[in-house]
Amino acid sequence: MPGDAVHSATGTGTTPLARSDQERAPYLEALVDYAKRHPGRFHVPGHKGGQGADPELVATIGSAAFEYDIPAGIEGIDVGPDSPFQRAQRLAAEAWGARRSWFLVSGASQGNETACLALRHSGSSVVAQRNVHSSTVDGIILAGLEPAFVAPELDPELGIAHCLTPEALAEALDRAPEAVAALTVSPTYFGAVADVRGLARVAHERGVPLVVDEAWGSHLRFSPLLPESALECGADLVLSSVHKLVGSLTQSAILHLGSGDSIDEDVVDRCVTLTESTSPSGLLTASLDAARRQAATRGAGLLAETIAGVEAARSAVRGIPGLDVLDERLVGRPGVHGWDPLRLSVDVRGTGSTGARVASMMRELDDINLELVAENVIVAVFGMGEDARASAARLVASMGHAVEALGTEGGVPGRPFAPPPPWGKLELTPRRAFLGPQETVAFSDAVGRLAAESLAAYPPGIPNVLPGERLTQETIDYVRAVVEHGGWVRGAVDRSLRTVRVVVE
Repeated sequence: MPGDAVHSATGTGTTPLARSDQERAPYLEALVDYAKRHPGRFHVPGHKGGQGADPELVATIGSAAFEYDIPAGIEGIDVGPDSPFQRAQRLAAEAWGARRSWFLVSGASQGNETACLALRHSGSSVVAQRNVHSSTVDGIILAGLEPAFVAPELDPELGIAHCLTPEALAEALDRAPEAVAALTVSPTYFGAVADVRGLARVAHERGVPLVVDEAWGSHLRFSPLLPESALECGADLVLSSVHKLVGSLTQSAILHLGSGDSIDEDVVDRCVTLTESTSPSGLLTASLDAARRQAATRGAGLLAETIAGVEAARSAVRGIPGLDVLDERLVGRPGVHGWDPLRLSVDVRGTGSTGARVASMMRELDDINLELVAENVIVAVFGMGEDARASAARLVASMGHAVEALGTEGGVPGRPFAPPPPWGKLELTPRRAFLGPQETVAFSDAVGRLAAESLAAYPPGIPNVLPGERLTQETIDYVRAVVEHGGWVRGAVDRSLRTVRVVVE
């Protein structure tokens, strides 16, 4: 199937778009038109629009999911001059304020890998924020980049990382004059927004592009009540994980190219093709098209409602003994230039318990499942368009139940896990460590060895150990504690963490 070619090439198109076009979803409409015609489906997928699918699966997810599960390479959908697919991508670029946008069907992870591969065309050295997502580390390995890492601001009270400051980036770039790009993250999992305008200025003054993993900020563009988006602040390449908060299907995202000329559009296009499936999901693409339409036409109103609902929840949380919230009061601290109100981040230190224990109690008592659990902070996220007042009321009630139950326990059972330990020194490039001679040792015997695989505790998916970093006792204890408290670790071959792969030195 020619899915990679049609889903990357000529994405900009030539036909100008009218403002009213934002009210259309051309790709979604093309799928619907195709299904309505009841065409002869002598192509994949083998369920043939639902006929060949398991009946229980059809009953569970609905027949429409199969009717519109249409592959790439169909005339009038993503093949032909100025196809609906091409128009949908142009509408996305217009909505987010990009020079060009690419739909991704392998999530934000594909975008981070694409960005790294594109940067490698300019050179091998980059400066990267140390708490980048694990998929960026994957991209660094795939591209053979040589990263110089710079630490974000760490909050000593809460034990969490905020954003990278312009001053820290400037110092890191000055120490790495051969760097061809700077990679950063904003917003954070907890809600902090970086001074992206300042970061872009620092990078551009030194002649390098700024790449921003804005996976958690795809909504920022669509409301004056929110901080400015990375593209508005001058970023050169921005990753937007639309499914997180803007309502597309899981695993769908968009990569945006900024207005500058420091990154070659054709190189990005080739790298998108390299990293995408040759059988992209029409359902994922259609969900991006529809989410873009809703954000562009109704986003401001929907976001205002969501923000109001979350703000009411914050007030209610502050009334629960032992709980407080992270919010705009943090703005002005190092690494906190703005705040994203769609995250309800709750400080649990006043309960005398841990985030893990509070979250566990909420799940046991009320079947409430949170996005992130840290030692001192738990995080719930709200999406654009959800009834935030109703869902927040249920969330706040559960927090009250959990705190009340913990107060009757007379202590915190189990061993609390400490904040993440300091990151180790990178002694070998991630690619050399990942691909070079290695052996498997018991996890408890790995202290002092160079890691050959990435260990990223989920959530939030930020690597605690990179390939090429030396393992410490503190790191091993922390990663083990995360698993014991119900988390999991991405990157390790042995998911149970009985063993770990290390470099043969």
